[in-house]
Amino acid sequence: MTESTFTAAAERHLDMVYRVALNWFRNGADAEDAAQMAMLKLWQADADFADEEHLRRWLVRVTLNVCRDMSRSPWRRRTVPLEELPEPAFSDEERRAVYREVMALPGKYRVPLYLYYYEGYSVAEIGELLRLNASTVQTRLARARGRLKLGLTEG
Repeated sequence: MTESTFTAAAERHLDMVYRVALNWFRNGADAEDAAQMAMLKLWQADADFADEEHLRRWLVRVTLNVCRDMSRSPWRRRTVPLEELPEPAFSDEERRAVYREVMALPGKYRVPLYLYYYEGYSVAEIGELLRLNASTVQTRLARARGRLKLGLTEG
C-alpha cells in the first residue's frame, strides 16, 4: 500500500475505527490504542481491496480482533465509569439519555447495536464480523432493545 493510499484510507476511516473500539472498551485511551494498532495493521497489510466497502469491512474486522486481543492482556486498563466518559454534545436531553443507556449496556449487546444502527451492517454481516450466528446477533439486538426500553421508561 502506498503512503498516499494509506493516508487517504486512514483519513476516511479512522473515526469509524475509533468509534468501534470505544464501543468495545468504553475507555478513550484503550480505544485510541486499538485504533492505532488497527491502522498499523492497515499500513502493514499486503492486500488489494476490491472497493471501499471491502476496506471498511476489513477495518472493522481487524479492529474487533485488536480489541479482543487487548481485552485479554493483563496490562489493559479497566473500564472507565460511565460518569467519566466524555459525552458528545447533544441538542436535547432525550438523545443524551439514549446515549447513556446505550453506553451502560454490556459489550455483548452494545457492540452489535452500534454496528447495526450506527455503522449500518446487517444482522448477517455483524454475525460474520463478530464470529456469531445470525440468530445470536438477532437475540442480542432484541435483548439490547428490551434493556434500552426498560431503562428509558424507568428513568
